[in-house]
Amino acid sequence: MASAIDTAKPEGRRKLDAAASRFARPPYSWLRRPGSRLGRLIVGLNLLGLAILIVGALAMNELSKGLINAKIDSLKTQGTSLVNVIEQVATQGEPAPALDPDKARDTLQTLYVGAQQQQLLFVGAQQRARVFDAHGGLIADSDLITDKVDASALPPAHKPGVFQLAWPRFGGGDNPAGVAKAHADLDREIGEALQGHPVAELRRASNGERVVSISLPIRYVQDVLGVLTLESGDVDQIIADQRWALLPFILIAVGVSLTSSALLSRFIALPVLRLARAADSVTLARARAISLPDIAGRDDELGDLATSLETMTSTLSERMDAIERFAADVAHEIRNPLTSIRSAVETLDLVDDPVSQARLTDILKHDVGRLDRLITDISNASRLDAEVFRERPKPLDLEKLLSDLASFYTETGRPGEVPVRFMPPESLEPVSVPGREGPLSQVFRNLIDNARSFSSLSGAAHPEVRLGVRRGDAPNVVVAVEDDGPGLPPENLETVFERFYTARPKGAAFGGHSGLGLSIARQVVEVHGGTIRAENRVDAEGRVLGARFVVTLPDGRG
Repeated sequence: MASAIDTAKPEGRRKLDAAASRFARPPYSWLRRPGSRLGRLIVGLNLLGLAILIVGALAMNELSKGLINAKIDSLKTQGTSLVNVIEQVATQGEPAPALDPDKARDTLQTLYVGAQQQQLLFVGAQQRARVFDAHGGLIADSDLITDKVDASALPPAHKPGVFQLAWPRFGGGDNPAGVAKAHADLDREIGEALQGHPVAELRRASNGERVVSISLPIRYVQDVLGVLTLESGDVDQIIADQRWALLPFILIAVGVSLTSSALLSRFIALPVLRLARAADSVTLARARAISLPDIAGRDDELGDLATSLETMTSTLSERMDAIERFAADVAHEIRNPLTSIRSAVETLDLVDDPVSQARLTDILKHDVGRLDRLITDISNASRLDAEVFRERPKPLDLEKLLSDLASFYTETGRPGEVPVRFMPPESLEPVSVPGREGPLSQVFRNLIDNARSFSSLSGAAHPEVRLGVRRGDAPNVVVAVEDDGPGLPPENLETVFERFYTARPKGAAFGGHSGLGLSIARQVVEVHGGTIRAENRVDAEGRVLGARFVVTLPDGRG
């Protein structure tokens, strides 16, 4: 309950303020500002591995394109040279432009196949040259001239009764659809070259291998008499080399991912596990509060979480301690009137004198009244506690609130009771604070009731209680409750706010107050971020004119 909470210590207040600032931080703010260290770490580590793979893939893609383009340029150079020789040796214009197949075949064998056999650098071992006539018919083929035979490793022998998985091959002699597509692609390429346009492309041959191919028209003046096609079948090797070149990037990316996983486990998963175990310890009553200073000292979200958990459990621990102390104090305060009641009841049966019986009856009534006031104040404290922590603060017009309280006491006052007067502020601007009307109203009622009870003992001709409100120098509002009573002893200006403080001036009736009113007032004011203090009003000669309770609350405009 609210009355069970001790006055917040400066360290506890700082922790609560820090927790409030973290709570006020907008959600997902790390997406809008660079202040989240964990967010940057997670995103950065994930992007690093991805960036390495992207850079490696782009680099290998450029390398692959560069190698293929270089191969095409090499084939164009060779093909242009061969076409020039064939045009000079194997073409004739009389009686009509034509390509001599025998001379074209001999030229191809002399220049191209001879260069392959002599292993000249500009002719690759995996290259193939073919000459086609004007109708697309094959005239010469370097593979046929050299009796080259395509060879490939046979698959493992099939064992009877044992199932073996056979992976399909793209293209090749055992794939009729692939062979047909390869022939169709070659025919298309030759057809375009017969139109007089050089053609260079990457396609698959009839054996399923990828080849870089160029087709150049063979001309006699302007007439296209045939086509020279050059193919290089080492593209798969180029791609394999490219994949091997990408392997270091993959290994680096895997290493970065493993490292990032270890870092995330070290800096996130393990601290979260420690926080969970610390919370379990509190749940199992092995500890009253969480204390992990190494995690709380981190400048990231986990540090904020650990600090918030430490503050929460520390506050709850202090609250539980305060409740236990309050319960002990309540038990002590209730024991006194109960002891008196028990004694009076036991004595009442032994007394026959009517006067003594009447006196004992008065004692019983008085002690029952004390118990009733004490229980009522405890109930009010519980109600105020629920209102304070359940309701949200909203703008509250203090001038109207104090004016209504003064009018209430005036309308319900009886003859002889101390009147209450409200003194409006000089400024016409409304004086408002963010607060809860119910608890703050109870604060000022407690102060007014306390002031009225003291003013009646002053002996002044016309004692009264005065309420005033004004804006302070800082962005706050100051409320003063003054009385014309005997004042407070200087040594009790602070202790009057302690629970069950019941010291009364001379002449005051014993047991008329529970001693909880001012304690409740201070706790409610501090929950609203304000302060309350007591002081004596003195004249120029130092004589005490009465007491003044000053409440300071944050300004609604600040």
